[in-house]
Amino acid sequence: MDYMQKAINEGFKGMRANEGGPFGAVIVKKTQSKTKGVETKIIAVAHNTVLKTNDPTAHAEINAIRKATKKLKRFDLSDCEIYSTCEPCPMCLAAIEWARIKKLYYGCTRADADKIGFSDKVIYDEIKFFPKTKHLKVIQVDREKAKALFLEWENKKNKKMY
Repeated sequence: MDYMQKAINEGFKGMRANEGGPFGAVIVKKTQSKTKGVETKIIAVAHNTVLKTNDPTAHAEINAIRKATKKLKRFDLSDCEIYSTCEPCPMCLAAIEWARIKKLYYGCTRADADKIGFSDKVIYDEIKFFPKTKHLKVIQVDREKAKALFLEWENKKNKKMY
């Protein structure tokens, strides 16, 4: 099966329904079987739904990760791969990392996305210069009070690391 084509088709579906931008994603899981060898199964298919949901985080990759973690009932997707119609934005790239996905396939580049009005340059620049960003005013407050959360977490007996 052509997983990138499935992601592209999903992107068309969402875009044509005016649910969001021209982006789609597919998450697949490979399993080893003694009888069938390596099998690949689609776990999640999603498109951008920013316009439908009024949620700026509802990118195709994020939506696919949410579907996959719900379906598999776990946050660790290290045995999965993701196909995205475009090089992920910083937020989606971070989500892919947090989900522990080890392989990303993408179609269009950031430059391609920029040409049609989806520019991530400002975000990449903000990350590079954080916390001395240009567009976002960043102010640290109440560090000692906030550290109480971390102290309790550090000493928590039944914590589950992720």
